[in-house]
Amino acid sequence: MNFQKGRAREEPEINLIAMIDVLLVILIFMLVTTTYSKHAELQINLPQASGNKSEAATDQINIAIDATEHYAINNKPTKFDGVNSLSQALRKAAGNQSDPTIIINADAKAPHQSVINIMEAARLAGYGRITFTTQSQDR
Repeated sequence: MNFQKGRAREEPEINLIAMIDVLLVILIFMLVTTTYSKHAELQINLPQASGNKSEAATDQINIAIDATEHYAINNKPTKFDGVNSLSQALRKAAGNQSDPTIIINADAKAPHQSVINIMEAARLAGYGRITFTTQSQDR
């Protein structure tokens, strides 16, 4: 029953302006308080090693790698035809030694894969003692 026949009924309305104002204030607050950090480059500090020089032992095999991926075992150039051939060259260089220490001398610009190739060849040959040479940085 409508007792007010002559009067038009008002439709309920939701006022969105106040809600938009609150959201804009929150957005501005988030923009002002957020810190942005830009990572332009990846900075890696490689470890430096220092210590006493070890005495020359007879059960060592020195492997050198230059920047162009040329290998040398005990200062003798060795052609790299794959990990298996490098493994056989390590066995030949070891002679009758049971578990020689593999010393890797890699150039700073040598690809990472060339060092992994030597490590894999040593594993295939059954040699588990691997070490790397470093240079002390003159300051």
